[in-house]
Amino acid sequence: MMSHKAATPGHTPEHAAFLHAAVRRTRLVFAAQAALLILFFALWEGLARAGIIDAFIFSQPTRVIAGAQGLLAAGRLWQHLGATLGMTLLGFALSSIFGIAIAVALWWNEFLRKVLDPYLVMFNSMPKTALAPVIIVMFGTNYRSVLITAILTSIIVTIMNMLQAFLEVQHEKIKLVYTFGGTKLQTLTKVVLPASVPSIFNTLRINIGLSFIGVVVGEFLVANVGLGFLIIYGSQIFRMDWVMLSILLLMLMAVGLYRAVAWLERASRHYN
Repeated sequence: MMSHKAATPGHTPEHAAFLHAAVRRTRLVFAAQAALLILFFALWEGLARAGIIDAFIFSQPTRVIAGAQGLLAAGRLWQHLGATLGMTLLGFALSSIFGIAIAVALWWNEFLRKVLDPYLVMFNSMPKTALAPVIIVMFGTNYRSVLITAILTSIIVTIMNMLQAFLEVQHEKIKLVYTFGGTKLQTLTKVVLPASVPSIFNTLRINIGLSFIGVVVGEFLVANVGLGFLIIYGSQIFRMDWVMLSILLLMLMAVGLYRAVAWLERASRHYN
C-alpha cells in the first residue's frame, strides 16, 4: 500500500502560481513607476534644452544636479537636509503623541468633548499658516517658532481623526466589557485602542505630510537653514536649481517617511 503526503495549502501548485503572479505584478508596477519617473526627467530636460520651457525659471535636471554638487562641496546640503528632517520628525512625534492623548481625554470626558467640539472644528478650518506671524511674535525668530508651526499644522487633525475613530468603536463591545464589570480604563486599553490601530496609522501617514508643511512654512519665515529657507533664498537670488532641488528632496523625504510608517504598520500586524 502506497502512502503519500497530502499537499498543504501553502505548498500547492495553485498557491505557488499565485505567489509568482503577485511577485510579477509587483515588479511590473515598480518598473512602470521607474519608467514614468525617467520619462518625466527626460521630458523636463528635453523641453528645457529645446527652449520650449524657460530653463531660467523652471531649471532643468542637469542644473539641479550641478546645484546639488555645489552644495555638497560646500558642506551645506546635508545641513539643510538635517535641519528640515530633524524638525519634521520632532514635530511629527510631538503632534502625534499629544494629539492622541488629547483625543483619549476627550473620549473619556463627554462634557469636555461637547464643550471643545465647536472650537476644534473652528480651529481645524482655519489656515494654520495664518498663525505663523503670531507665533513668531510670541516665540521669536528661532526654531521654536518652526516647531510650534509644525505642531499646530497637524495636531488638530490628529485629535479629530482619532476622536472620531474612538467614538466609532462598536458600542456592543463596550457594553460587553461593562457587563462583565470592566472599568473605563479597561474599556480604553482592551477595546477602544486596539480597535483604533488602523486609524492611528492612517493618521500618522497624514501627519507626515502636514508636519513637512508646517516645518517648511516656518523655515520660510524665520529660519536661516533648512530646505524651506533654501527655497526662499534660492528664489530671491534666482537660483531656481536650488529651489527645484529642495522641492524634489522634500518629496523624497516625505515618501520615505510615509513608507516608514507603512512598514511600522506591517510590522505591528506581524507582531500581533
